[in-house]
Formats: sequence, structure tokens, C-alpha cells
Amino acid sequence: MAFHQSTAARPTTLGELKRSGYKVLPVKEEIRKNLTGILRSNTPLFPGIIGYEKSVIPDLVNALLARHDILLLGLRGQAKSRILRQLPTLLDEFIPVIKGSELNDNPFHPVSRHAVDAVRTGGDDTEIEWIHRDQRFSEKLATPDVTIADLIGDIDPIKAATQRLHYAHEGAIHFGIIPRTNRGIFAINELPDLQPRIQVGLFNIMEEKDIQIRGFNIRLPLDILLVFTANPEDYTNRGNLITPLKDRIDAQILTHYPRSLNDAIRITEQEAWVERDGRSVVIPPYMKEIVEQIAFEARKSEFVDQKSGVSARLTIASMESLVSNAERRAIILGDSAVVPRLVDLHHALPGMTGKIELVFEGEQEGAVKVSKALIGKAVRTVFQQYFPDPLQKKPRERAETTRTTADNGLYGPIVSWFEQGNKVEISDDMPLEAFYRELDRIGGLRAVTLKHLKIPEANRGELASAMEFVLEALHQCSKIAKDEVERASTYKDMVGSIFSGRGRSLEEDEETGT
Repeated sequence: MAFHQSTAARPTTLGELKRSGYKVLPVKEEIRKNLTGILRSNTPLFPGIIGYEKSVIPDLVNALLARHDILLLGLRGQAKSRILRQLPTLLDEFIPVIKGSELNDNPFHPVSRHAVDAVRTGGDDTEIEWIHRDQRFSEKLATPDVTIADLIGDIDPIKAATQRLHYAHEGAIHFGIIPRTNRGIFAINELPDLQPRIQVGLFNIMEEKDIQIRGFNIRLPLDILLVFTANPEDYTNRGNLITPLKDRIDAQILTHYPRSLNDAIRITEQEAWVERDGRSVVIPPYMKEIVEQIAFEARKSEFVDQKSGVSARLTIASMESLVSNAERRAIILGDSAVVPRLVDLHHALPGMTGKIELVFEGEQEGAVKVSKALIGKAVRTVFQQYFPDPLQKKPRERAETTRTTADNGLYGPIVSWFEQGNKVEISDDMPLEAFYRELDRIGGLRAVTLKHLKIPEANRGELASAMEFVLEALHQCSKIAKDEVERASTYKDMVGSIFSGRGRSLEEDEETGT
């Protein structure tokens, strides 16, 4: 039975609570009861958790229905902590405890000395209070300096001396964070970072559901749901999850990164801050896909340490940096709309380089060069979702080895324009009209863009950005060359760049072995 009425209408003494018919459930039964009600009503579980609807969430629901303690195991940036912090929503909104109790004592079955003495002396007149579900959740980040005293408690010699208590007396104990979360949910983040001897101290809580302090004969039964998070054991040398503790954790649930581009886009749209001071922000769909594809490319790159993982925070920070550079341009030029361009992706690098851990080969190349290569691969992959692949030749043309305009098919007029010695130079601070006019000089570029992206020709901002997208993709497919100097990019013919050794990407160097 749960009470939803105002605070004034709730029982305030033990006797009133008995007469009300209120029943106290163990915390795991309470969660099970509320979870069952949510499932019956088809109410969405764990709002804001995207991409886990058919994997992690069903496993988590099963574990909670089974009254299991839980370990969420996965790489960084997989919403493990966010899931933990939503678990209190499965608790009753308010529950009664003995007033003044450190351990949230059940009024009907108190366990702490303070609560037991209060009920013995006060009887049905013992005062009770109601605590909110938010007060029943505690979280601790595991670090090597965490002690048993922090988690479970220790004898307080000053308290014992002041109150003239024996060390074996419960009144001399200073309780740690776990007992203080009695009748609630306690979470430890990054469990392997706990020293092995501290992990051993959790054994009794996991199995016997009680705590012991300093070897004295003080045993306090706890009613608690324990939830842990950890990275895979081989991720770091900082520590490991000891086998006996892992054995005592009932359910191990594996988390994962978004498995589809759409899920990844939804996560970034939910988390990234892109609303900017009244200016309309127009982010083309392909631009969102490129940002997400960067993370997908990083998660399979041989230069990136896959044991470390690539967090969703990479795409969130990259999107915010991308929009910020477009916003800076709009502020300086007085534009009313913020429209990101491909050239703005250079300014997303600060949001990337600190979020990918490189293997030795990657360190040799450097974080910036690797990040630029990931951007290039993402551009090429997304481009092929909207346009024909520039590298795919018709059967009749596959036998041809000479470099001709015909080899480029749809993109022939564009490549031919550069073959004639022409080039274009664009920068991230160009006014829209100048940016559009410079790109529109390229023969056939506007026609190809309009044919496949269906952008209104009158919308110069989006059209110019899309034309740059086509140009950059052709560079990534080695059809044209590109030089970058600070915030400016120059696109030009490929032949001259081959002889000069410029305009090559890291991916091209990989393929040629240079």
C-alpha cells in the first residue's frame, strides 16, 4: 500500500501507521511491484535511453523482476550511469521511517540501536517521518582510495569516548554510505577501480545481506538493491573485478553503442545544445549523419584503441562545435540563420581529439591527422547514401585504365572543370553569397547537387553547403585534390597534386603504403 495524499494526511506515529493498514515491502519487492504496474500500463521505461529498447532494457527489466543485484558492463559513454540514476523512479514516492534514524529504519522491524530504543520506549507513540524516493538513492564513484569505512562504516573513537561507550557498542559506530542507503538503491560506478580488499568487504552485503564492523559482533541486516557499473576488465590496468564478487552479482548486463545511425542521431539531438540566441539553426540531414558516422568509423579504425571505446560524447561535442563555428560566422556577418558547412568540420576537431585513445600507430600519425581521416571516411560513406558512388565504374568502363572524363560518369563535368586548371578557394568566414558564387563557378556542380538532394534552388544557404558536400566527397574519392591552409580550403586538379605530393589523405597514404 502506498500513500499519495498530502504530508499532513500521512500517519505521524507508529500507532497511526499500524491502524492505516500500511504494509512495508522489501525494496526489491517494492521495485518489482511498481515495475509490474508500469509494464501493465505500457508506460515507457527509462525515458531518454535510446537504442536499448530491444537489448539492454528487456534484460534490465528481467533482472529487476527477478530481484537481482545488477552489474552494467560496457565501454564509456554507453548511458550506464544514466540508467542507474533513473532506477529510483521505480520506488514508491514516499515511505515511512523511524524519525531521526540514520538507517531509514522500517517502523515495524527496526534494525539500528537508535530505532530499536525509540520503539521500545515510545511504543505506538514513536514518531515516524516520510522520506522521498530521491533520498533513497546513493551513488559512489569507485576510486583506489575508497575505504571500508567510507562504504560500510567504522568505530568512531571520539564518539565512544564522549558517550562512554564500549567499542563493541553500536552507538560507537559511524555508518558508511551503504548502511545509510538501507531500504533504497546503492550504486557503485567503475567497480573494478575498488581495491580488491575493499571488494571483499562487499561479500557479506551481497550474500548475507548484513554488515559487520571491525570484527565486533554487530550484525545489521540491510534491505538494499545494489547496482554496479564497470568497463570490460581488459580495458584498463587500474584494477579488475575479482571473481568471487562477480559471482555474487546476480545479473550482468552488457551495454553497447548505438547500432544504427538513426539511433545515434536521436541521442545527439537529445543531448547536444544547438539552440542559439534566437537565430534559426538549420542542420542538413547529411551533416547530422556525417557527425555520427565519424564515431562509427572511429569504432572500427585500426588507429583507435577499441578497448577504450568511442563515447557518444564525441558526437555531442562535435555537433556543438560545428554549430558554434557556424554561429560565429552568422554573428560576424549578420546572418539570421545558422547553417553549418563542411569547412566548419575542421573546428569540430577539438571535440574529437581528446575523446579517442590511439594505439601506437595512431600516436605516430597524430590525433589531428587521424581525426581528419575519420571525417573523410565519414563524408565518403554518407555521400554514397545520397549520390552514386564516384568510384563505381560501369562494366564497359572497368577495363579502361586511362584517366578520362568519361571515367567520372555523372561527375565528369565537375572533374573536367578542374582538369582545365581551374580551382576554387573557400573559407569558413566567407559571406553566403561569396561562398555560393565561388562554388557555382564549377561546371555541373549545382545540377548534380539539385538532382540528388532535392533542395529548393532559392535556398542559397543549404544549397551552397550541399554543393560543398559534393566537392568534399569527390576529394575523398580521389577525384579532385584539396589543400588546407588554416581556415581555408582549395580544391583543384588531382594530377598536379599527385606530382607535388599534396592533397593526399591519411587513407590514401594507407592504401599506397607511404
